[in-house]
Amino acid sequence: MSTCLIVNAKIINEGEISEQDILIKNGLIEKIGKNLSSDNVEKVIDLQGKYLMPGVIDDQVHFREPGLTHKANIETESKAAVAGGVTTFMEMPNTVPNALTKELLEDKYRIASENSWANYSFFMGASNDNYDEAMRTDIKNVCGLKIFMGSSTGNMLVDDQSVLEKIFSNFTSLIATHCEDEATVKANLEYYKEKYAGSELPYDIHCMIRNEEACYKSSEMATNLAKKHGTRLHILHLSTSQELDLFDNTIPLKDKKITSELCVHHLFFDAEDYKILGNDIKCNPAIKHGHRENLLKALLDDRLDIIATDHAPHTREEKDKDYWNAPSGLPLVQHSLVTMLEFYQKGLISLEKIVEKMAHAPAVCFEIEKRGFIREGYWADFAVFDINRPFTVNKDNIYYKCGWSPFQGHVFPATVTHTFVSGNLVYENGKFNEKGKGKRLVFER
Repeated sequence: MSTCLIVNAKIINEGEISEQDILIKNGLIEKIGKNLSSDNVEKVIDLQGKYLMPGVIDDQVHFREPGLTHKANIETESKAAVAGGVTTFMEMPNTVPNALTKELLEDKYRIASENSWANYSFFMGASNDNYDEAMRTDIKNVCGLKIFMGSSTGNMLVDDQSVLEKIFSNFTSLIATHCEDEATVKANLEYYKEKYAGSELPYDIHCMIRNEEACYKSSEMATNLAKKHGTRLHILHLSTSQELDLFDNTIPLKDKKITSELCVHHLFFDAEDYKILGNDIKCNPAIKHGHRENLLKALLDDRLDIIATDHAPHTREEKDKDYWNAPSGLPLVQHSLVTMLEFYQKGLISLEKIVEKMAHAPAVCFEIEKRGFIREGYWADFAVFDINRPFTVNKDNIYYKCGWSPFQGHVFPATVTHTFVSGNLVYENGKFNEKGKGKRLVFER
């Protein structure tokens, strides 16, 4: 559609909630105001008092295409994303082959241009031996450079200190890091494999191997490198209280050189949940004991800047293997917003803060052009939810290709009812509009 009028919405935007209408024209927000005229409008959508917010921007997902499409692909996972109010995603380079050249990276953009339901960008990958390729990254059209400072798929562990120094000193845009100290993890792995050889493993073995020390050592090294070289650093999926002291909340986000991300599973689950969920919540960095309260505090006081998912699906068969052979990662992108709305219903966070951390902050952090806010002239990316309509996660409403969720059977207190992507109503009350397709992100750098 070229014109659409949204009426009777409670708009959450830039720290305020107001009842206004929104006129969309050719994918952009034409006008925001009260009692807007519907003359010459092709479609009027009455939201009947539901909440409308800028669409969620998830800065860390693994959609598995190319090379791992038995687990997921861009089409299936972006479809799941829009069902959960996620209108934009940034996807990681540890696909097969790893996105370590400009040509391989552009192939992912080509696939997304044909198949993605949501707006998209893809990280360029770094390795110990692709420095020249990394420097070719077009920072106006690529969200950033991803460095795995911990184990990953294929040739993506960067553990050569000289390479890290070179990248941190010369890359001119955002570097995103996975921070777990590889030597610490390997030493723990060998120790516990020997200790429990032939005996039953503790339920929380994963967070014993991938422990607080491994996270802190790596995050501290990354922040020290960034301070030394003036690097624009973004550390992904913080999981420990110890790491929080590495981040500053006295600087406005737009001026920060070092930013941070918290994922919903590190906020929702605790290591005690391994007793019931086992490998279903096995992920890297590990879900650990007793950090959730401090992580939430750091989110609220702005030491942690962004809420995301690290969506990383595996098949049911893969996750059902024994601990040593089951892969790490869990599917989350469809349920991140309703997870945070549950925290709102419990009185732990405001709606305005949820919107700040899931839409505004990612847009500011990555300098995304014309997205992340409800402003005239911006793209019309919206998530609409009914705060009083419970939603039970079950096989019939899970859209991930893997077909399962760690939230299966859980009742969330709110439901995402509508999702608009670049002005198109792509999702409405369980139904998808086949005409809606996402667009490639552009960055104001």
